[in-house]
Amino acid sequence: MIIRADNVKKSFGRVEALKGISLLINKGDIFGLVGPDGAGKTTFIRTVLGLYEADSGQLELLGEKTPEKVKSKIGYVPQLFSLYQDMTVWENLSLFGSLYEISGELFTARANELLAMTWMDAFKDRLAGNLSGGMKQKLALAAGLLHRPDLLILDEPTTGVDPVSRREFWQLLYRLNKEGLTLVVSTPYMDEVELCHRLAFFHQGEIRAVGSPAELLSQYPYKLFALSADGLRTLLPRFKYLPAKEFYLYGEEMHIALGKEEELALVKDYLAKAGIAGYSLSPIQPTLEDLFSVLSAKEGGGA
Repeated sequence: MIIRADNVKKSFGRVEALKGISLLINKGDIFGLVGPDGAGKTTFIRTVLGLYEADSGQLELLGEKTPEKVKSKIGYVPQLFSLYQDMTVWENLSLFGSLYEISGELFTARANELLAMTWMDAFKDRLAGNLSGGMKQKLALAAGLLHRPDLLILDEPTTGVDPVSRREFWQLLYRLNKEGLTLVVSTPYMDEVELCHRLAFFHQGEIRAVGSPAELLSQYPYKLFALSADGLRTLLPRFKYLPAKEFYLYGEEMHIALGKEEELALVKDYLAKAGIAGYSLSPIQPTLEDLFSVLSAKEGGGA
């Protein structure tokens, strides 16, 4: 077991950021933490790392209850680029090498290996402040791997990064995982969520669901339909009292969730009375985004 959390709570004043989080993360996982802003993901990560002290509950990290004892086995890539903008790529890595007490030929070999792996070897003399967003995150990843950790924790590492760089970054993560590294990744992107082995969905300081993407999708409780119509967005006021469990825009379509397929006749009757014609309505398979919409709508939890 890499991470074990048992009823972990953390508050900031009156705000309950974590409301009794219990979670197990296994060795070899690519484990995703997903949820809206303010859901508690970053607070959980910082509590695991020992940057915050839990108010109550138990945490074990790599078999230890004190993160300080295993900090040399953990790598961390924060959401915001935290390296020195006025230092070169190589100078930033050298600084981290000294912090990890890696020097001489060993540092040079590891740094060159990581720069080659992240396709950054041609930029080692460039100032970090002159790197693109994707290159900055690759540098942060290289710095987090310099001491060869057993666990790498990444807090929304690709936020604001272009799609090509995001894909390259995840190729690196998959390569590292195949080599035996356990990864815990917080992400707001649904395409990245689907790349994780297991997930925990956070909402308002609670975990609403845990499992593999397939296991979570099997929990979707409704029959889902996609509605397409010309000028759909301009018709939104007419949907106010649509007889459905949920309905929301999804790209250029509207997803309509029903308790059972027989309710479809009520929806069609409502659309006719609302003067909505020339539409198409067809059954579809839910996505993780559809499931998370349902989980977010559940009552309970605080700010």
